[in-house]
Amino acid sequence: MNSEVLAVIGGVPGVVLLYYGAEGLVRGGVAIARRFGVSPLLIGLTLVALGTSTPELVVSIDAALCGSGDISVGNVVGSNICNIALILGLCAVVAPLTVHPVLLKREMPLLVVVSLVFGVVVYLSGGVGRIAGTAFLLVLFLYLYYSFRHSSGISEEAREQLPGRLLKLPVALLLTAAGIIGLIIGARLFVSGAVAAARMIGVSEAVIGLTVVALGTSLPELATSLVASLRRQNDIAVGNVVGSNLLNILVIMGISPLLRPILAPGIELVDLVMMIFLTLILWPFMATGRRISRCEGGFLLLVYAGYCAWLFVSGPGA
Repeated sequence: MNSEVLAVIGGVPGVVLLYYGAEGLVRGGVAIARRFGVSPLLIGLTLVALGTSTPELVVSIDAALCGSGDISVGNVVGSNICNIALILGLCAVVAPLTVHPVLLKREMPLLVVVSLVFGVVVYLSGGVGRIAGTAFLLVLFLYLYYSFRHSSGISEEAREQLPGRLLKLPVALLLTAAGIIGLIIGARLFVSGAVAAARMIGVSEAVIGLTVVALGTSLPELATSLVASLRRQNDIAVGNVVGSNLLNILVIMGISPLLRPILAPGIELVDLVMMIFLTLILWPFMATGRRISRCEGGFLLLVYAGYCAWLFVSGPGA
């Protein structure tokens, strides 16, 4: 068998690693929240989001250094689309998601602004340069400082009500780290197989980045949010997606262009508009009763299915 066929087969165990990695990350994240009295929402927005965004960071930096700007930027745009439309959509269909009011007041406005700025930069310059990358990192540092400075934490009573055993801190940290490693390895195995399969049928790099790579690197978010949702940890499930979308732009598009300016001519206006549209529509979905209903989740899934179908039929390289 040739290397491409082996890569496709190698993607199967990646799914197993994704599941157990998500289990470890959610259990470890909740345990850390209980130990330090930090809210699960903040853990979801930062620690869990950063852990599940690591595959996107690895893939985008590697693609940028190799000169594959379409995959690097397409991975971020496609992942943000996938995180909202597929992951939150699927989680909401499985079980309606309650939304923390802090998300509506702080993270969602920031995500809307950051997504708009990122979309305009990519559209006008055909990529992301060092100045834009530096600006994204500066916003990241300010956001993290503000979030932890103004975190209200959780009461002792609420801490005791969190599910799971009260693990010792070293065990919780080890479980979290093991979960992140499992997610990274699992995502890499799956992405390698999926990209090999896509190239075997002649799909362009832009479409690969927007769909196959984006879906593959978003599998940690999907696995983590689904597990958190089934465990009724909605703050982690929703916070993971919102935090991941923020970090995808601020961290990945902050670091990658500093190493090498990114050119992405294959990313079209419709891709950027779809990312911004989903971000904008998510806000009123969350604000209506502070929950994402099954009907809203079903709508998001239909939008994602339609977008992917359009890409493969009419997208670059079709």
